[in-house]
Amino acid sequence: GGNGSRSSAPSGGPITLSFYNTDLLYDVPFTDPVAQEITRKTGVTLDVYHGKSEVNAEPDIALLLTSRSSYDLLYVKSDVSRLVENGAVVALDDWIAPDGTHVNLIEEYGQNFKRLYGDELVKLRYRDGHIYTFGTYAVKSAIPEPSGTLQLQYAVLKELGWPRIRTLTDYADALRRYLAMHPTINGRPAVGLSLLTDSWHWYVGLSNPGNFVIGRPDDGQWIVNPDTLEASYKFLVPEMALYYRWLNGLYHEGLLDPESFTQSEEVWKSKIATGAVLGISYASWEFEDAEMPLVESGQEERTYARLSVVADADVYKDPALTDRGYSGGWGVCISRNCRDVLRAFQFMDWMCSEEAQVLTHWGIKGKNYEVQDGKRVVPQAELDFRKTRQDYSLRTGVGLWAYPFPDAGDGATGSDGDWLTPFARLRSSDTYLPVEKETLRAYGATHWSDLFPQPEELPRPRYGELWLYLLPPDVDKLVADADEYTKSMLIQCILAPEPQFDALWAEMTARLRDMGMEDAGRTMSALIQEKMQLWGMP
Repeated sequence: GGNGSRSSAPSGGPITLSFYNTDLLYDVPFTDPVAQEITRKTGVTLDVYHGKSEVNAEPDIALLLTSRSSYDLLYVKSDVSRLVENGAVVALDDWIAPDGTHVNLIEEYGQNFKRLYGDELVKLRYRDGHIYTFGTYAVKSAIPEPSGTLQLQYAVLKELGWPRIRTLTDYADALRRYLAMHPTINGRPAVGLSLLTDSWHWYVGLSNPGNFVIGRPDDGQWIVNPDTLEASYKFLVPEMALYYRWLNGLYHEGLLDPESFTQSEEVWKSKIATGAVLGISYASWEFEDAEMPLVESGQEERTYARLSVVADADVYKDPALTDRGYSGGWGVCISRNCRDVLRAFQFMDWMCSEEAQVLTHWGIKGKNYEVQDGKRVVPQAELDFRKTRQDYSLRTGVGLWAYPFPDAGDGATGSDGDWLTPFARLRSSDTYLPVEKETLRAYGATHWSDLFPQPEELPRPRYGELWLYLLPPDVDKLVADADEYTKSMLIQCILAPEPQFDALWAEMTARLRDMGMEDAGRTMSALIQEKMQLWGMP
């Protein structure tokens, strides 16, 4: 019956499936309005378990590999390779049913799954050729609303007469000039650039900007030559020093917050909320909630403009809008100990349906969105609620069950021709704060993305997203050790007297070579080649 004859409508009565999510810091109840609607449609209630402790998720993975593990669905990010190698998860295209027959669940029951991923389905293949995951992340991305490599308060840009901030030099100059005019803000000493580098945050707040300013996209801790597809551990690439040398200069000039390498996320966010921090460097999903108190207290000019900044505007292009295509890799798996593999598969297949995509991203019709002239729209009252309530998702369920489940993406339209997610509507400039509109107008733009190099000007990585690649465990461990060492050395380089910077940088790269990071780069390059073959690409 591989001709799609079997119904993909979930069958059977109510069932509870346990779901282990390595990304959660606490258990999320499956009780919000969207969750209730999912249960109404499928009969499935999820019992959601968190996998993240403030320290790490390491011990839990070991537990998942034991026969005692009783979870039905698992999301473990890059640890999926360990689950596959240990036979802890079901091959979706080759499930061995209780009666011993081999079943290709994707062919038999996966109509929505196949429709959602289309030609990209091959990118979910593991290195043994089988598919184990319902891929996480957007299948078809839209041009994103970039966060910017560095962010600067609107107040600074306005007072300085809207200068174009294209380079690190321009950015430092803006901080310098504004701080000279306003040593205090709201009665507090003004802070120049304040970084968030605590625990895993350093990857986003300290490591990534180093490659962004030299025009290299986010490939985790790697830089790939777009022509030869050779990968290098990024801190072995000489130009990576540019950003950290710049931070060293800022530090000695008093423009870099000296607490950048010691403050917790909480402290960093509370500083932002005072309005006294002129500049930050992070992804918008992390700082937007810290901006809310400023908006609510009428200080929206103390929130942040998103800037496209490189080390040298004649040499580098900001890679923020790089089109990666779909990469596969991580995703939700069905555990070999799952109490009902078929129901679990049918539930996940339903999560791939257009109906589920609309429900998880838009919410409930008549409540979170309305249909006008055949198009879904978010009413103004809901928009305001959405923009000002930090707990919007938790309360309404809108967006809460989109990740890490299958996601058509912000660039995807349904069979009715309408967008499957509200991204395009929400990013219409109607939703911008007045200060955002004023700033964008001053720069002759409508959206932030207008101020960045466009996708067609940038190389398109054929290899997908490198941070989703699954490294052999020994190389994974090596990279983790190298990362830990690199983080401490970068901080030393930034805080050292300026004349010592180059010697410390050289010491760091020599040690990374000794650790075997050139070999790790060769392993990564081989994985890229393997992936090209698996995907049938030249």
